[in-house]
This record gives sequence, structure tokens and C-alpha cells, in this order.
Amino acid sequence: MEDLIMKVNFYATLRPIVGQKTVELTLKQGTTAIQLVHMFVSDYPRMRGELLDENGNFLPHMKFFLNGRQSEYLPEQMNTVIQADDKVDIFPPVGGG
Repeated sequence: MEDLIMKVNFYATLRPIVGQKTVELTLKQGTTAIQLVHMFVSDYPRMRGELLDENGNFLPHMKFFLNGRQSEYLPEQMNTVIQADDKVDIFPPVGGG
């Protein structure tokens, strides 16, 4: 099986932590959304508190989008398997006025 090169886009307050808008990760076939987040956090430890709770679960106020669909609306939610042509976007909570 071939590895996947996945581009993950970050927005707002998350960008300064990673230092750029887009980060590339190399994933194994069958990697799930939550596994992708854990891989990313291992490369960028400062993101752990931003994205994961103390049990390693994706924080509910953060937004993980796969191909424009928020994770909570995906059939397997954060256990959805990432495909080669998927687009991943991660947002912090958005406030407005």
C-alpha cells in the first residue's frame, strides 16, 4: 500500500502555532481523522492543548472538516478513514459581533 500525502489547512489562531497555513503529513492507508490529529500533534506539540483533551479526544469546540463536512456529520465522525483526495481543514471556535 502506498502512503498518502495529505495537506491539512489551519485557520485563525492556529496558524501562528504551526507557522503557516498548510502542513503536509504523510499518512498510511487506513489512517482515521483522529489518528491524523494525533500524528500532527506529535509533530507540533504546542497544538495538543488546542486540539485534544486529556484523554486524547478531539475537543468538541474545535472544528475538523473533511471535504467541507464537519466531523460530527461524517458517518464515522473522527473515526472516518482519510482518502488520498480528501481536503482537511481545522478551525478554532469562531466568534463574531
